[in-house]
Amino acid sequence: MEPLFSPWRSKYIASFKDATPKSDGKSIFADIPPEEDEARLVVHRGKTAFIIMNLYPYNAGHLMVIPYLQTPDFSALDSDTRLDIMNLIDLCINTLRETLHPHGFNIGLNLGAVAGGSVDSHIHFHVVPRWNGDTNFMPVIADTKVISNDMHELYHKLRASIQKQLQP
Repeated sequence: MEPLFSPWRSKYIASFKDATPKSDGKSIFADIPPEEDEARLVVHRGKTAFIIMNLYPYNAGHLMVIPYLQTPDFSALDSDTRLDIMNLIDLCINTLRETLHPHGFNIGLNLGAVAGGSVDSHIHFHVVPRWNGDTNFMPVIADTKVISNDMHELYHKLRASIQKQLQP
């Protein structure tokens, strides 16, 4: 097996080393007020968790499902929250299928900094759409990942798709 290197992510991860932690100890995902949903790219709010677009996506449409409860520990999530997260992941998959038509998905979470969790104080689940041939020479040659969709335009498409799916 050959390793897959993603050096463009190091800039994102390094940005947290220099960031001044919030004095209240809250993560960047904690307490996002609803009036900031569009600016912060919160696509949908569930009962115990929410869906947000990744500001530094691996691919267009890279979403994250994040519980309102800030915890680094999966076991700290009650069964209602775990169920809500699974339902929101399903909603993400259906929404991305409708809006972007990917060929597959990477879905997962990184528990702890050593596992790749760049915001390791607040558990979050990644839903990354994938396409046949979505890798190319740009990351290798130019240390650049090309995201070919406007994030704000895609935000509105994702929100509209979710609202349509949730209508009775």
